[in-house]
Amino acid sequence: MKIAVIEDDFPIADMYKHKLRAAKHEVKVAYNGEEGLELLKTFQPDLALVDIKMPKLKGDEMLEEVRSCDWGADLRVIILTNISRDEAPSKLRFLNIDRYIVKAHHTPSQVLAVVNEVLGVKA
Repeated sequence: MKIAVIEDDFPIADMYKHKLRAAKHEVKVAYNGEEGLELLKTFQPDLALVDIKMPKLKGDEMLEEVRSCDWGADLRVIILTNISRDEAPSKLRFLNIDRYIVKAHHTPSQVLAVVNEVLGVKA
């Protein structure tokens, strides 16, 4: 499956890229919201892991644009952030998010399990 990781923290993005590739997923990374939007348009992944707080375009703002496009209406999305649900932008409720994961509360293996579950992939 094709997965886009949109995360501005290079070591975290790299960690998830390697974890997902080890599980045989095709992975591409963007390091800010503008790059993420372009990556989603060109790569057309099955799933996007999206951070909220990023430079140039925040994750929720990027997703708002994605959802307004035909190609992005059905994109599977997992929010992967360190912002608690209570502090998350309220518009996320309307952006068809599959899961909301707080990075600090999940190991990379747990995130991979959620990714596989959302995609319907047997581990």
